[in-house]
Amino acid sequence: MKTRWYKDAVVYQIYPRSFFDANGDGIGDLPGILEKADYLKTLGVDAVWLSPCYKSPNDDNGYDISDYRDIMDEFGTMADFDKMLDAFHSRGIRVLMDLVVNHTSDEHAWFKESRKSRDNPYRDYYIWRDGTGPDKKRPPNGWRACFGGSAWEYDETTGQFYLHLFSKKQPDLNWDNQKVRQEVADICNFWLQKGVDGFRCDVITYISKPADLYHANQRDVVVGPNWKTYMRELSERSLGRYDTLIVGEAAGIDFPRACEITKEGEDLLDMLFHFEHVEVGTVCAKNQKSTDLRKWKGILARWQALPETSWGAVYYENHDRPRSLPRFAPAGPLRVPAAKSLAASLLFQKGTAFLYQGEELGMTNCVFRRADYRDIQSRNLLRDVRRYAGPLGAYIAERHLRRYARDHARTPMQWDDTANAGFTTGTPWMKVNENYREINARQELDDPDSVFRFYKDALAVRRRYIDLVRDGTFSLVDAANREVFAFVRTLGEKRLLVVCSLSPKPAGCAVPADLCKGKATLLLQNTEMPAAPRETLRLAPCACAVWYIEAE
Repeated sequence: MKTRWYKDAVVYQIYPRSFFDANGDGIGDLPGILEKADYLKTLGVDAVWLSPCYKSPNDDNGYDISDYRDIMDEFGTMADFDKMLDAFHSRGIRVLMDLVVNHTSDEHAWFKESRKSRDNPYRDYYIWRDGTGPDKKRPPNGWRACFGGSAWEYDETTGQFYLHLFSKKQPDLNWDNQKVRQEVADICNFWLQKGVDGFRCDVITYISKPADLYHANQRDVVVGPNWKTYMRELSERSLGRYDTLIVGEAAGIDFPRACEITKEGEDLLDMLFHFEHVEVGTVCAKNQKSTDLRKWKGILARWQALPETSWGAVYYENHDRPRSLPRFAPAGPLRVPAAKSLAASLLFQKGTAFLYQGEELGMTNCVFRRADYRDIQSRNLLRDVRRYAGPLGAYIAERHLRRYARDHARTPMQWDDTANAGFTTGTPWMKVNENYREINARQELDDPDSVFRFYKDALAVRRRYIDLVRDGTFSLVDAANREVFAFVRTLGEKRLLVVCSLSPKPAGCAVPADLCKGKATLLLQNTEMPAAPRETLRLAPCACAVWYIEAE
């Protein structure tokens, strides 16, 4: 039976490869995560979400799975996983896995069988189609893969194309095959019976494909024709039998559809990750934010207006996006107050809050050279532009990657100021950000004014006022302000006023008179702020504050 425990929760995403290396091979691992369990308990999170740790050849850093019931050799063993799971549970921290079932690796046993012949029993586990044109060697349609090139790969052995919406080494599963759907349910049950508390479901809305792929629009896979049927079936066979959190990655989803597929009682998704707020604006290259704040907070406010029957996920960072500094707030000399201001603005919105590793330290984007990139998306882009666009194209692509590459979020966690940021005693699998001597966990744990300590305090305040954070209404304050993100959460006579400047300059905020009346308590601040809000607040660069206000 679902208790909806996640409505009170803050979830911390761990990217295992970059979190902590316990054996010195340069790659993060499960024993390393276990070693840092007390760190996460100290921070005060309620759950962790692990990016994939299954067996994988690592074409897409674990999102290409070759065995769903085993652990990647570099990460450890199933015994290591069980120890880690028990350690988190003993500390009151739940554990979510990353469920990647739109596709597998081409090295999965199912696909190895599927490509052997057209009449193989596993043939229909994947999406195969004849080609077009006189020689039947043109792709069935013009769909493009997310990592570049055609979404179809020709297989000489059987003379057909298979569909891959991502890498050619990530063939899409055929969810129209009921055997595939049962396999997925069995995989989910395997992990849930171990005690896993739920799943983040990778590109889950893409699993159902149109029947006529020769004439379908690629937009038709955003939420495919049989998606609801297949998700309800998966809930009946697995997910709905446990007290789970099921959050879906939903690229391309719009607000009305999100309300529909997160509705309680529909047995679809408990919540979803939309991308609208992380796709607005640009990342600035020189430590100053350039996101249009008024547009950005308007998007956030719209997604705060989910109906009572739905629930939302709120986040600024994950493994697929560059760091929020300097995207949404300045970095450079203002990094510390800016990171705190972003923290307050995130943690007091309505919804389950998700933090990404290093966000609690104020980690920033890294300065990469061409050879430093490790992500398939980055490497494919550099390869293709060199091949087809020449030196100018390569220059433009490198400028793009400096701002947008997924690699920025995947640099090793910065634990201390020793070699390799304390991440490994070996050679790290990818570049460590050179600012680790300034930004690291050891220094921030000891500093009462650090970003980490602010996150810890903010999480404690969030728990203390969880009724307001969970159930209160959300309204923007001074909505037209281009420098300040301010809002009020209201539940009966109780209110939380959150004011966050994201400006590198002094700013002002107009506060409604009714919020300046009543009994006010200043709960959080990152610089000196008045004990009670005023109708005209003067804010230092990146200043933030949270007040609790009760009617007299």
